Amino acid sequence: MPDRFDLDAYFRRIGFAGPARADAATLNALHRLHVRAIPFENIDALMGLPVTLDQSALQEKLVRGRRGGYCFEQNTLFAAALRTVGFAVSGLAACVRRAGSPDRPLRRLSHMLLRVDLSDGPWVADVGFGSNLLDAPLRFACGVEQETPAGRYVLREHLGAVGILTRTPSNWRWLYAFDLNTCHSSDYERANAFTATAPHMWSTTSLLIERLTEDARYILSGTQLVVQSRGGGVTKQRIAGAGELGAVLNGVFGLAVPVPVDRIYRKIAVRPT
Repeated sequence: MPDRFDLDAYFRRIGFAGPARADAATLNALHRLHVRAIPFENIDALMGLPVTLDQSALQEKLVRGRRGGYCFEQNTLFAAALRTVGFAVSGLAACVRRAGSPDRPLRRLSHMLLRVDLSDGPWVADVGFGSNLLDAPLRFACGVEQETPAGRYVLREHLGAVGILTRTPSNWRWLYAFDLNTCHSSDYERANAFTATAPHMWSTTSLLIERLTEDARYILSGTQLVVQSRGGGVTKQRIAGAGELGAVLNGVFGLAVPVPVDRIYRKIAVRPT
């Protein structure tokens, strides 16, 4: 039997004051607060540390510790919280499409997302898609544009799969595509083990940290910090040393990192961004 999920500690971590009901209002509130409080980050995989999806370990790292995680960690934790509240949650898997054609078949399903079934229909929840964190769940309604405070999205059926696209200034850009086959913990364990250790994966070769606030989206990619304000302005800052990196990790993302910051900086400073 899995350890009991400490819902009160999770609520304190994200700043949720309740009441918690298995309805759309609570789902939206938890989703919004989660991505504000718990950053997306892949420091453990980058530094060769183990990444586990064990529920008690996730609570220790993401809830009680000042850490974040990537999609398998984030959405496993979020699913446990939702189920404890009383939501009906099933896990899905997606193929990232940002750099490829939407016509490619679904091959390596390297991203985890959630389906949440409510009385008014199904929703897609995803608190772990790095570089484009969703600040709200999306109704499972294909072809309907959905606007959130941080972006505009649409679900689109294509070649037997469902894709999520985001609106850019010039066009609609694919994020990922998924089918409706329910995934189980063993599926995610295998995918996570590959993502956390494969030497050619983004997660073991580059640093990506992201957090959403009420005013802006903060993305640290390698040694470059990008701040995208809700008003449309974008600023970029090059991190010039371990001291600056430590200040950004702590001050911008609220992270207490598991290894000396200078080790992280040496790892990312040799890579172009």
